[in-house]
Formats: sequence, C-alpha cells, structure tokens
Amino acid sequence: MKVMPSNNVGRRMKELAAAYPGCLGHLFGLKGWRSPFLPYALDNGAFPAWLNGTAWDEAGFLALCETAREHEGLWGESPLWVVVPDVVTDKEATKARWVEWAPRLRTYGWPLAFAVQDGMHEHDVPADADVVFLGGSTKWKWASVNMWGYMFPRLHVGRVNSYRLLWRAFQAGAESCDGTGWFRGDQRQLAGLEQFLREWTAGHRRHPQAWLWDSPTPAEVRPDPALVTARAAGRRS
Repeated sequence: MKVMPSNNVGRRMKELAAAYPGCLGHLFGLKGWRSPFLPYALDNGAFPAWLNGTAWDEAGFLALCETAREHEGLWGESPLWVVVPDVVTDKEATKARWVEWAPRLRTYGWPLAFAVQDGMHEHDVPADADVVFLGGSTKWKWASVNMWGYMFPRLHVGRVNSYRLLWRAFQAGAESCDGTGWFRGDQRQLAGLEQFLREWTAGHRRHPQAWLWDSPTPAEVRPDPALVTARAAGRRS
C-alpha cells in the first residue's frame, strides 16, 4: 500500500521515501502542487471546501490539472489518477458530477478515481471508473472499507492519519491512502507512520488473503451477494 501524505515534499518525507522505496507517494490538492519526486495523484479539493463551508474552487482544480499536464510534458511523469469532482456525503450529486466531469478529464489521458459517498453501494460506481476513492463521512467510510476493498481491485482510502487506521486500510486491500497530519508536528503521529512502514516492509504483520469481515458489518454496507459471486468466479478464472 502506498501512503500519500497530502501536499508534502519536505526533508523528512524524502528521508522516509529513501528508507522505504515504493511505499510513499504524493497527493496534491488545490494550491498544493510541488515538484514531485515520487509517484503522485491529484485531489479535487472538494473535501476541504466542504469542511470549511466554502464553495468548491472549480478554477483552482482546473489549474492544478493544467500544471500536472505541463509537468507531464516536461518530465514524462503522469498522475497515477485524478479524483473526479464530487460532493461530499451526497451520492446523487456526486454521480451527477461524474457524468459532467469524467468526459472532460478523460481528455488528459489519466486514470480517473470515483469518490464514493455515504449510502453508495458497489453498483453506484461507474463502469468506466479506474479507481475507487473511499471518501464520505468518517463513520461510514470505516464501516464499509472492507466491502470496497473486496469488490474493487483498486481502492484508495482518504483521510488515514493514524497507525491503527493505516493497518485497517492495508488489511482491507487498499492500494493507497492519504493523510494530512503526518508531518504537522505531532511526533507520536509521525512515529506511527514510521512504525507501520517498518512492520509492513519487514513482514511482521501479514495481509489477510481471505474475507476481511473482522467486525460485524452493517447491512447497508454489505456487498450484493450476486456481485460477490460474480467477482469470486472472475478471480478463479
């Protein structure tokens, strides 16, 4: 699992990237672009706007995409994916934004991530989405993370800021996660990231290779049995 601290290219980040090659990446949000030295992805800025009660900055998002395209042209480094604009905790508005924005963003040639929201199920994910970005409210996200990890091979978990939650995301099958708090001065929090990287790379804790329902899962976030059967059949073929 690639851990992607948001908007960070600092000295400690570089040290950890050197110590744990392939384990870290960048997630750049609006006004957060820095010259990347690791694989990177692009956020759309919807969550901080929602959190602060401000309007989403469409122009800022498009500027970020254009900056990444210029970087790609100069250095040949494309984003791993870009999060298509969403509306936090609003499933219908998020699906409408996908219809509006996915065709526009496809012109860049980058993989697109669909941000799932409270109340969504696997059938709400567009067929042409390359990555599932697990957003929504904190409670719903962690109640449903195992289902999303089982149903989709490419899962990114947003807002993962503790040692315990790093392991939860990893054990759910996430290919990546992000967090804003790792390098903000809380040494215990940073120590948790370092401990996770040490344990994971040393194989001290194993990734479970079977069902991951390690706690009772609310009925509203359990997968559709028919889709589970179809997915299992696909894995066996």
